[in-house]
Amino acid sequence: MNNDPILRLLGLCYAGRNLVSGEFAVENAIKQGSAVLVIIATDASDNTKKKFRDSCSFYNTPMYLYGTKDSLGSALGKEERASVAVTQSGLAKSIEEKIRLFEEANGGSK
Repeated sequence: MNNDPILRLLGLCYAGRNLVSGEFAVENAIKQGSAVLVIIATDASDNTKKKFRDSCSFYNTPMYLYGTKDSLGSALGKEERASVAVTQSGLAKSIEEKIRLFEEANGGSK
């Protein structure tokens, strides 16, 4: 079982169908306005990070760098995932709060 509360919440979001993963699905969710929060793996390519940073900025969607492709995929019971989008606002707020606390405690992204 994963001890990371953020990854556990992402797993719950996925199980409850409140999360999409993979570049194409996340990109569509941002453009359609259904993405409330986007998380990109810290080990995603610079091109992927820039693409999502630009898209999230344009559509006013909060984006964070967190976890690795392997840890994000594992949290969802899938193979590596470089990007995920939470589509439920209450869960997104919870995750965003936990990421902020993590960043404050650790001085940056995980």
